Amino acid sequence: MLNIHNLSVSFGGSFLFEEVTFRLGAGDRVGLVGKNGAGKSTMLKILAGDLKPDSGQIATEKEIKIGFLRQDIDFIQGRTVLEEAYEAFYEIKAVEKKLEHINHQLVSRTDYESEAYHQIIEDLSDYTHRFELLGGYNYVGDIEKILLGLGFKREDFNNLTDTFSGGWRMRIELAKLLLQSNDILLLDEPTNHLDIESIIWLEGFLRNFPGVVVIVSHDKMFLDHVTNRTIEISLGKAYDFNKPYTQYLELRNEIREKQLATQKNQAKKIEETEKLIEKFRAKASKASMAQSLIKKLDKVERIEVDEDDTSVMNISFPLSKEPGRVVVEIDHLTKAYGSKMILKDISLLVERGSKIAFVGQNGQGKSTLIKAIVNEFEYEGTIKLGHNVQLGYFAQNQAEYLDGEKTLLDTMLEAALDTNRSKVRDMLGAFLFRGDDVDKKVKVLSGGERNRLALCKLLLQPINVLVMDEPTNHLDIKSKNVLKAALQKFEGTLLLVSHDRDFLQGMSNIVYEFKDQKIKEYLGDINFFLEQRNLQNMREVEKKEVVKKEAPKEVTKLSYEDQKKTKTLQNRISKIESQIKQLENDIQNDDKALASNYDKHIEDASFFTAYNKKKQELDALLEEWEKVQMELDTLN
Repeated sequence: MLNIHNLSVSFGGSFLFEEVTFRLGAGDRVGLVGKNGAGKSTMLKILAGDLKPDSGQIATEKEIKIGFLRQDIDFIQGRTVLEEAYEAFYEIKAVEKKLEHINHQLVSRTDYESEAYHQIIEDLSDYTHRFELLGGYNYVGDIEKILLGLGFKREDFNNLTDTFSGGWRMRIELAKLLLQSNDILLLDEPTNHLDIESIIWLEGFLRNFPGVVVIVSHDKMFLDHVTNRTIEISLGKAYDFNKPYTQYLELRNEIREKQLATQKNQAKKIEETEKLIEKFRAKASKASMAQSLIKKLDKVERIEVDEDDTSVMNISFPLSKEPGRVVVEIDHLTKAYGSKMILKDISLLVERGSKIAFVGQNGQGKSTLIKAIVNEFEYEGTIKLGHNVQLGYFAQNQAEYLDGEKTLLDTMLEAALDTNRSKVRDMLGAFLFRGDDVDKKVKVLSGGERNRLALCKLLLQPINVLVMDEPTNHLDIKSKNVLKAALQKFEGTLLLVSHDRDFLQGMSNIVYEFKDQKIKEYLGDINFFLEQRNLQNMREVEKKEVVKKEAPKEVTKLSYEDQKKTKTLQNRISKIESQIKQLENDIQNDDKALASNYDKHIEDASFFTAYNKKKQELDALLEEWEKVQMELDTLN
């Protein structure tokens, strides 16, 4: 469906990725992963045709339709939800407009016998047929069905899109992609700003999508539930495996370990050969042998180990001082924006050391309550901070609070205290801003880099209560893991808004669900909440049902012939293992003999002939053992 061959892109003289090749076919659901700045979004833009590569080719089948969900959605203001959704049917709308023009001409013109009038009649027939083929008589009903399925209410249809939050706008864009019947979906951070219910709905849709899906996401659980293939861009190369993300990580680690072991063995053999060459060079009678070994060594293909970008930020949240037992007390809080009520009569007591997660659909008031706690706006009711409370606040749009014209270093120095001003450069280095990076202007940073800078800046202030609203947006998976570990070690109080289920696991002991202007308490972590709300992804539910329905499997008895064959194979394995052990001992003794009296054995050609024969026999026995073991496994 889509062939990518030797694709290369460079910026500022260095390659973002170089000679990347892969093929995408129907049914492929690819997780495109890598660190921030590795080139994932650039790759999507190239596949979508928004950017051109420096070199390489992209070949597609004829009439392939590509839908691209960009990271930043830019709706035209003044459109309603329905009007924006209609944009999915631009071809139908164009034909519809043409039909309106034709019908107007038929009503206004009176030259019924003219050739031009007859042409209008023919155009009407052609465009009507085209309108029918494109599904023009059904598209309005399809739009309503999809919007309702995505959680919109019928009364929302005529509301302006700019009155909705980012998550709801993302749903409109997803609806448009779904309605367009695309062959290839390119999704850049589709779960950003989506609530858990929407993410689970999207997982179900993508699992059933018949075409190609390429997803850039830092949501590990989302990738595991949706993808069947992973392509990682790392240090300019692409690593491609037919596995979802977690299985891919395990497989890649195994491959690297094998590569390292093989490389180590090869290096040892090369070192031994080089020693022989140096030894033979000193003797005229062995000069030809030395040349022979040199030629042999030149032909050896050196084993390379896949490079792994292991750089991660170093982060910890030190506790400034011990606060009182009650850190936040909320009493009868009510907040409305105009006529729209968001929170009504909310009371909440947060005790020292609590780890609390706020969850729920977008627009239900999670961020509103957070902003009320940090006193960003007026509200009805009261919020009291406890004795010695020092709040550290990370806003959902934290990057917008940074001045784009300032450098990273200036941003940090302005926020620093006298006690930590001298440590600013070290802190930036711990967040992967090193060397000349600190002199960059904030406006040139990517979303993930801005989030890292905002987290670094947060550490400049004394903190014993952390209030974090979607801190993982735009962070890559490795950075999220580091942040999660730091928050788990934080000894203070944590209030956390997040829709990332993997990130939330093990992070809280209380979950508050925001719904219909109220909050509901769940005494447990995110897994307990999901079980209670029946929101676990469909795959896990199906697995559980299958396990319940399936009766315990009976152990199948082997036939007499198979039992006999099994016994023979087991005996053969025992014999091979005994031979392997004996050969390994013999080779080890030869190695000791060589080490103790190398000069004596080097002159003995028969010694090396026997020595090499033992090694060859050992390799053959190991291969035979593997074959017999595999045959035995198929019987059991």
